[in-house]
Amino acid sequence: MAADLEAEVQAIDKSLLECSAEEIAVQWLQANDLQKEVYQHLAYYVPKIYCRGPNPAPQREDMLAQHVLLGPMEWYLCGEDPAFGFPKLEQANKPSHLCGRVFKVGEPTYSCRDCAVDPTCVLCMECFLGSIHREHRYRMTTSGGGGFCDCGDTEAWKEGPYCQKHEINTSETAEEEDPLVHLPEDMVARAYNIFAITFKYAVDILTWEKENELPGLEMIEKSDTYYCMLFNDEVHTYEQVIYTLQKAVNCTQKEAIGFATTVDRDGRRSVRYGDFQYCDQAKSVIVRNTSRQTKPLKVQVMHSSIVAHQSFGLKLLTWLGSVIGYSDGLRRILCQVGLQEGPDGENSSLVDKLMLYDSKLWKGARNVYHQLFMSSLLMDLKYKKLFAIRFARNYERLQSDFMKDDHDREFSIADLSIQIFTVPSLARMLITEENLMTTIIKTFMDHLRHRDIQGRFQFERYTALQAFKFRRVQSLILDLKYVLISKPTEWSDDLRQKFLEGFDAFLELLKCMQGMDPITRQVGQHIEMEPEWEAAFTLQMKLTLVISMMQDWCALDEKVLIEAYKKCLNVLMQCHSGFTDGEQPIVLSMCGHSVETIRYCVSQEKVSIHLPVSRLLAGLHVLLSKTEVAYKFPELLPLSELSPPMLIEHPLRCLVLCAQVHAGMWRRNGFSLVNQIYYYHNVKCRREMFDKDIVMLQTGVSMMDPNHFLMIMLSRFELYQIFSTPDYGKRFSTENTNKDVVQQNNTLIEEMLYLIIMIVGERFSPGIGQVNATDEIKREIIHQLSIRPMAHSELVKALPEDENRETGMENVIEEVACFKKPGLTGRGLYELKPECARNFNLYFYHFSRAEQSKAEEAQRKLRRQNREDTALPPPALPPFCPLFASLVNILQSDVMLCIMGTILQWAVEHNGYAWSESMLQRVLHLLGMALQEEKQHLENLSEENVVTFTFTQKISRPGEAPNNSPSILAMLETLQNAPHLEVHKDMIRWILKTFNTIKKLRESSSTSPVAETEGNIMEESSRDKDKAERKRKAEIARLRREKIMAQMSEMQRHFINENKELFQQTLEELDTPTSGVHENSPVISDAKLTALGPEQTRVTEHRQVVMCILCQEEQEVKVDSRAMVLAAFIQRSTVLSKNRSKITPDPEKYDPLFMHPDLSCGTHTGSCGHIMHAHCWQRYFDAVQAKEQRRQQRLRVHTSYDVENGEFLCPLCECLSNTVIPLLPPPRVLFNRLNFSGQPNLTQWIKTISQQIKALHLLRDEDCASKSEEICISLPEGFRPDFKPKNPYSESIKEMLTTFGTATYKVGLKVHPNEEDPRVPIMCWGSCAYTIQTIERILADEDKPLFGHLPCRQDDCLKSLTRFAAAHWTVSSLSAVQGHFCTLLASLVPNEKNGGLPCILDIDMFHLLVSLVLSFPAIHCQEFSGVSLGTGDLHLFHLVTMAHIIQILLTSSTEENGMDQENTNSEEEVAVLTLYKFLCQCTGSALKEISSGWHLWRNLKAGIMPFLRCSALFFHYLNGVPAPSEIQVNGTNQFEHLCSYLSLPNNLTCLFQENSEILNTLIESWCSNNEVKRYLEGKRQAIR
Repeated sequence: MAADLEAEVQAIDKSLLECSAEEIAVQWLQANDLQKEVYQHLAYYVPKIYCRGPNPAPQREDMLAQHVLLGPMEWYLCGEDPAFGFPKLEQANKPSHLCGRVFKVGEPTYSCRDCAVDPTCVLCMECFLGSIHREHRYRMTTSGGGGFCDCGDTEAWKEGPYCQKHEINTSETAEEEDPLVHLPEDMVARAYNIFAITFKYAVDILTWEKENELPGLEMIEKSDTYYCMLFNDEVHTYEQVIYTLQKAVNCTQKEAIGFATTVDRDGRRSVRYGDFQYCDQAKSVIVRNTSRQTKPLKVQVMHSSIVAHQSFGLKLLTWLGSVIGYSDGLRRILCQVGLQEGPDGENSSLVDKLMLYDSKLWKGARNVYHQLFMSSLLMDLKYKKLFAIRFARNYERLQSDFMKDDHDREFSIADLSIQIFTVPSLARMLITEENLMTTIIKTFMDHLRHRDIQGRFQFERYTALQAFKFRRVQSLILDLKYVLISKPTEWSDDLRQKFLEGFDAFLELLKCMQGMDPITRQVGQHIEMEPEWEAAFTLQMKLTLVISMMQDWCALDEKVLIEAYKKCLNVLMQCHSGFTDGEQPIVLSMCGHSVETIRYCVSQEKVSIHLPVSRLLAGLHVLLSKTEVAYKFPELLPLSELSPPMLIEHPLRCLVLCAQVHAGMWRRNGFSLVNQIYYYHNVKCRREMFDKDIVMLQTGVSMMDPNHFLMIMLSRFELYQIFSTPDYGKRFSTENTNKDVVQQNNTLIEEMLYLIIMIVGERFSPGIGQVNATDEIKREIIHQLSIRPMAHSELVKALPEDENRETGMENVIEEVACFKKPGLTGRGLYELKPECARNFNLYFYHFSRAEQSKAEEAQRKLRRQNREDTALPPPALPPFCPLFASLVNILQSDVMLCIMGTILQWAVEHNGYAWSESMLQRVLHLLGMALQEEKQHLENLSEENVVTFTFTQKISRPGEAPNNSPSILAMLETLQNAPHLEVHKDMIRWILKTFNTIKKLRESSSTSPVAETEGNIMEESSRDKDKAERKRKAEIARLRREKIMAQMSEMQRHFINENKELFQQTLEELDTPTSGVHENSPVISDAKLTALGPEQTRVTEHRQVVMCILCQEEQEVKVDSRAMVLAAFIQRSTVLSKNRSKITPDPEKYDPLFMHPDLSCGTHTGSCGHIMHAHCWQRYFDAVQAKEQRRQQRLRVHTSYDVENGEFLCPLCECLSNTVIPLLPPPRVLFNRLNFSGQPNLTQWIKTISQQIKALHLLRDEDCASKSEEICISLPEGFRPDFKPKNPYSESIKEMLTTFGTATYKVGLKVHPNEEDPRVPIMCWGSCAYTIQTIERILADEDKPLFGHLPCRQDDCLKSLTRFAAAHWTVSSLSAVQGHFCTLLASLVPNEKNGGLPCILDIDMFHLLVSLVLSFPAIHCQEFSGVSLGTGDLHLFHLVTMAHIIQILLTSSTEENGMDQENTNSEEEVAVLTLYKFLCQCTGSALKEISSGWHLWRNLKAGIMPFLRCSALFFHYLNGVPAPSEIQVNGTNQFEHLCSYLSLPNNLTCLFQENSEILNTLIESWCSNNEVKRYLEGKRQAIR
């Protein structure tokens, strides 16, 4: 490197080296027009230093720029040698209390969860470790680059804003002094001059748009040298750019990759250098090649002097950033220069120019000036405020530019909003002075212009451009969130006014969302095209936190809250204006009550799930209660103007829609609606959707007659006829009625009752019920843990996050749950405290249906374990706030009692009506809630109050004439003894018991007691008799239960004594219950995936816990545990045979070591994938055999399997099997050391392995026993043939390895089992290879990708089979396996001992590869010189691949037919032609000469693809490296992706060039074989 630099220096123009920075600075100091002098200097020298050739020379350019260009500026600035001047400045500078460290991509950042004002406030590692926050709760993340450390910013932290390094000295004055006082006056003037000139120069040159002229930098002589400059975009892929560059500038692929990488990193790169015509030609090719499908790549032909000045302009900005680091005074001067208005008025400052030109700059330039802004403007608190104002004024234009730009936000100046808007004082100032909230919202709405006739957003049929724009515009919501994230502590009149203006704009936005994406029920046929729904929900999700923050701001000031409430109500009335237009008014009458409403059917009319205005009003209404504004200033609120039916209409329609979807009425509307309903209830959206709809209904009920509300609800649920007409239910349930309609109505009734439960029961939000925020979180946690114990991460996901990404869980979790420490599973779990179970509500509104079912089952199970009855009564609820207090009257309203009575009547006469137990369960829950409510009223009764809630009296009264139906209480008494309702008896019993408790409470109080009729007394006496009878039966049951428990205890003790080992394991595993089969996907990075070799991707295997299908016990797959096995079927197969006439040799004498390429007969292994313990399988198989033997011969019927031949049916799926494959952890991990440092190349490795083989041969030769000393001396270094490796597997696994190996041998050779036969391991390797080949062939024939389409059973089978084959050598004779390896290798690398081996034309190379790789550990285990097993795998694979290439070239049909061919003469074609000519020499010109490298390369690629695909499968399962996504789908460049995955060069002939020293010898030996010569002479055939 030093020599290169010296050569460069010698080639430099002497005039550049002779420049004196000091002399030039002196001239500048004496100059009258400094700008002219500096510009002349730059105009002359910059083109001489920068861009002197086709390739950049950064070292030379930086050296000369410092010497000739920056040196004089530093001298001028300091007035002396900068080597002395800058240290003086630094010493005089008062150290900044702001850290300001700019984060690099991937750098760790820390945010204190206790003290940070918002999550964007972060510390660098150094500041964090020196701060108090390291002892707090903190969040660690990695930076995306671009932000900076907030240490020292008092507005970013609630406490501890300074670390030890940046802590302010207490003696320092509180007022911030002007940093210029620390600089000499003459330096201030010089700094102002030079900064103004250099900053203006850099801005002018970077924003210059002409490609052929320069701004004020006239050149003396203009050369005809241009650059073809390629710019980055986010549209074209790497592959497209590389391909285009190869064609346009005639470069190699490597050069094209280099160009593309630089363009992606820096934003632009010159791809050609020369005269204008030469560069313009390349530009036209690039544009033509990239404009077919998308917009073309941006290319400019730029004069070299312009590129030179732009390069120096960037260097100058970097220099300015480093210079101001010496002094805060210099920073202040640069800020003044940057923000000083120019002669053109508004937006004429240098900072404005750069900001407004941002989208036209390339990525590298943006990064440089963004860094400068952050180190200058954002580090000076005075100018940060001025910059924030400039940014806010230009906000709309900056965002418009960002919308048109295709670069990511992190490269846009718009991304600096996070640095400005998150500062509370700046945000507040910008709202007040620049009306920032309104600006952001209006800018957002301006970019979403696609509306329907009603002015609502319309996302249907979005074009790709509109969708792209919509994704970009979402960043504005993030800006609004930043502005609102810090809430004001004091309100000024200006802040109130501007906030309410912003609130008006926000309401206009929500108004455009109110009712968007309306849907109509599809009847008759299924919807043809799924409508667009994601965009609307994305918008809703993004706005959820903003809506919540808007409400939080309103809650902080009473005047703001009142005005916001009025404005929101006004907008809602505008949305509803005429919502009755065209809809016929109807009168509903029931139980003596009447209400007027409209005729509307959700199942027939349009309905929308998006109602943000209604929901915002609901939130504000709750705040009126929470802040007590409703009670303090009722005269200022328009509560009397409210129309409750209008308020509830649309939320009720939305909830009815959900009910009808659950009832299956909207099936024909497709999955889009199902997804919308899912997200409506999902934790990400529900706070401002589902929850607020419930609140709005609660608001409506509290302000209107509950009977009227219930009738409207019945009408919307389309159930009014059923409950208002006597005996309608009976008529409805007749046999003539459609069963689907009956089922739908039952579900709708259940959903309606559930909704009533939610309206009455969900009062845990502050403002609705008399609770605080922690009560709400506690309740959420209690109900999540009621389902099952959960890990911390699971709980956090189930809870809603606030704007600071906090759930509040940590503050309350200790009160409601106990933490159970992790055991073997490595996961600690929170378990609900027993005393909190009483707060469980079966109908908790955030339960999904599945969660509700699981929670119910878990709670009933818990109660049974505690010997309690299984009733799940409603919990005691907190009282409502006064504004909602009247809501409870819905439970005792006449219509509600009618609904409950009707359903109970159906249950009593259960044969005559269509009803469901779920319906009854909900009615019982409602009865329980009403009784709890009355009980609480009575218990909290004060002397002056009268209890108006008299539910017990009302349910005791029988129905009125003419029906004279029994009372609800009487029907409950009847149902208590109904045999068909056994499961509900406990709940009914609880209700009756609570009724009696309330009755006694009423009798003891002075309030009106319940009148006891004669019927009541009779009922009471009959209840006493029933109670005595139940008590007697319970005692008998208890005695019987104790007897059974004693028997079970004795059996358990006996079992434990017999199975001590098993019991010990169980005790250890009890701490941590596992959850089914643990995902066995390895943990990997997103880097390139490579299956073997030096670049092999490191894989971390997860624990694999599986369940036995026979005993249902879970077990982890480990080397030392009991064996787990897969049911498998081995069979001989000729499916791939290319020679079906071949005669099978005598199996007793046949040596299967080498598989012929004709694959005449192989051994295939298949599996159904079901897993058992080895001992469970053995017991099962023994039982099958015993059963077969017990049956008399004459009674035996024909079965589909032959037990005597070892066949059986899988116990689960009854798939035919005849053996089992053991499940193993990755075997290579046990023996492999992934250390490729200093590993031998192929030539060295072959020499070493040949020496080791020779040593083994000598050791085994009995005649050489006397020469043992000589042998020891000649042993290769580190080779210990006397070493016997220890088998790592448990006895159980070893037994299964032997079992499956013997079965493969028996079936594959059709011989009797003999586990000692040396051919057993050969058959195992062969079965592995043949099975992989068959799967690859099937996938190829079906045109499916290599990975991604395998069924689980085949995937499990291949994984287990490969791992078994790789581990089988551990239970075989070591010397036998070593002998096999020596013989196999000798077929490629001849030695003296092994002769008479088949030629390479008669060997199937994939079988050879598998056998070599799987037998190699038997040699390697005695190798202690540091060579890794992976190195051997790689060299073996490369060696076999090269042999296969020679095999293909020798046997390929190489006629040059008349096919069209490209005369590209590519690198691959030239190389393969050279190799073929070498083959011709080796075969004595027996091969036909061929001149077309294109044909040869095409034949070679086609011929080797099956081998590469099989190898990819093999090494994937052997080493566990996941397959790259590119080969999991069918696509182009499969060959290149396979080569990359297998550590092969794309040009396979490079293997021969890299190892030519030994390969030439090997090729000659392969070609000199007599069988090869016979084939070339036409005397025999070969498989092609």
